[in-house]
Amino acid sequence: MSYSIETIKKEVSQERDHLVSLRRYFHTHPELPREEYETAKFIEEELHKLGLNTRRVGETGVYALLEGTKPGKALILRADIDALPITETHECPYKSVNDGKMHACGHDAHTAALLGAAKILVNHKDDIKGSIAFCFQQAEEIGYGANIFVNEGLVKGDRCFGIHLASNIECGKVSATAGPNNASVDYFKIKVNGSCAHVSTPELGIDAVYIASMITVGAQGLVTRRTNPTDSVIIGIGKIVAGTAYNIVAGEAVLEGTIRVMYPEIRSQVKAELKALAENTAKIYGGEASIEYQDFTAPLINPEGPTHEVQLVATKLFGSDNVITNRKYSLGGDDFAEFNIEVPGCYAYVGSGNPNIKETTLAHHDSSFDIDERCLEVATQLHVAYALDYLNDNI
Repeated sequence: MSYSIETIKKEVSQERDHLVSLRRYFHTHPELPREEYETAKFIEEELHKLGLNTRRVGETGVYALLEGTKPGKALILRADIDALPITETHECPYKSVNDGKMHACGHDAHTAALLGAAKILVNHKDDIKGSIAFCFQQAEEIGYGANIFVNEGLVKGDRCFGIHLASNIECGKVSATAGPNNASVDYFKIKVNGSCAHVSTPELGIDAVYIASMITVGAQGLVTRRTNPTDSVIIGIGKIVAGTAYNIVAGEAVLEGTIRVMYPEIRSQVKAELKALAENTAKIYGGEASIEYQDFTAPLINPEGPTHEVQLVATKLFGSDNVITNRKYSLGGDDFAEFNIEVPGCYAYVGSGNPNIKETTLAHHDSSFDIDERCLEVATQLHVAYALDYLNDNI
């Protein structure tokens, strides 16, 4: 074995400027979900420099496989690459040049860290027992890209591992928490059909606005009266479109929203109950309602074993005081969950906040979001050390 925790940290430190330059390139040139063509091309060029062959996954995902010199287990490392439809307001040398597009969630750093890890791991080919798959996944923000990798048969192996930055964790700290970490994300659209009439004669029509309002109120009853108060459930309706004029009973209404839950069985229950609520509420008032779902991602639940492995590696790297093992779960989603369903793994959070730099402590998706770039070394170290220790049975 020709590596140690100390040598890994030294090798990553030597790549500091390269990591920063990669991250700043991606930050300056953000692309939206399913539009990451130039991002994918750049990633491919970087991987080709390392002697790795690449494969396009869907239109904009990138996959590469590094096989060690000895047989062994199969590990998957994943980073998401897409940006958000946000106009950046943070003035910095690497500000987005693509109008209305911004890396406001840290995916630029995720991509840079995994590329940096690939560079170091290629140099440790003789230390790799088995293989490492590098998955640069598109369209995480719309819950699309992970399923493309799964459907193309690329999420196969013994372990998977992914990293997300966290602005509410101080740079230098890492969270690896077993159990629920992120909620499922389901989009829904409810269409209500009524019939128009003059507002002075409401009995001659079927009021789609009224029905939509009753569905909106009733949905909150499903949360407070049909689920356990200790189970975190959200039914959020963010958009209602209805009516044609102030004095006409609306003949149609459309509601759009999302369901967030932490457990698969509750997810199925809430979806079924919302469907019944919409249909029955409309029927009571003489109308009809239909609902369509788009399943963006399952709940992200870290299994105990793989998470403990990551905790041990992180402790060796950063010390136990800098490893969080009980971080509160989030009702935001992440489609790394689909990787975790196929292959047991862990999704870790790397702190990117610095209390002395305001922009690094802002919430993800803020238009002035930024990171303490020292976190790039932390993320890269964790990728490399976990890969080598896991494949060499050193955990």
